[in-house]
Amino acid sequence: MNTELSIAKDAAIEAGELILSYYKADYEIKDKGYHNPVTTADHAADARLKDMLTGSYPDYGWLSEETVDSKKRLNKDRVWVVDPLDGTKEFIEGVPHFVVSVALVENGEPILGVLYNPVTTETFTAVKGQGAMLDGEKIKCSEKEKPDEMVILNSRSETRSGLWDPFQDTFKELKAIGSVAYKLGLTAAGRADIFASLRPKNEWDICAGNCIINEAGGKLVDLYGNARQYNSPDTLITPGLIAGQVDAVDKTFLILGQ
Repeated sequence: MNTELSIAKDAAIEAGELILSYYKADYEIKDKGYHNPVTTADHAADARLKDMLTGSYPDYGWLSEETVDSKKRLNKDRVWVVDPLDGTKEFIEGVPHFVVSVALVENGEPILGVLYNPVTTETFTAVKGQGAMLDGEKIKCSEKEKPDEMVILNSRSETRSGLWDPFQDTFKELKAIGSVAYKLGLTAAGRADIFASLRPKNEWDICAGNCIINEAGGKLVDLYGNARQYNSPDTLITPGLIAGQVDAVDKTFLILGQ
């Protein structure tokens, strides 16, 4: 797995350098759907990742936000699950809360994760059974006893929509950050106590972060309390998510769970 990790890191960094060349520069913005912009940078990063990862491992499947899905991946034991630019809205706004997200899944379980923020150069990595790292240093999820001691990383758009208003007095702080994957990395590193989303996410948003959270002593569940199996026919995860240290997730689930 160390070879796969090295190649995944190299691919994420090269994709990040491509993204950085577009950051705060001129590029084309299209809209895939309501409030879902996609840029030239997304596609350039996707092409670089696919070339490097599938070029190195042609027998592995491929699932990316920016590649037309092929059901051939469902017959593969190992599948790359990739978001070439998680946090496109933040990228467009010039907010440095976006990452390249690369995961490797084996029989539905995330066994490798890499997150790379090209602006800050933060590199979060994990391999199953080997722990989680930030820039080469071991990281662990924070442990807090009570919800009113916890800092929760949540969505900027969910905050603007008022979805978190009922919980303002439940937690110590609700901190709105961009990219879903970046929030997972920060939570794994103990920069906050919990990540939570009240809206659906896709596999490519969270797969690498899920591996990193697991290896940092935490877990990720949906708002029904279920762990996620990846490389599913339907990549959408509903209705939302909670991640962090195991006991903290259980306590947060009692508040947010469905």
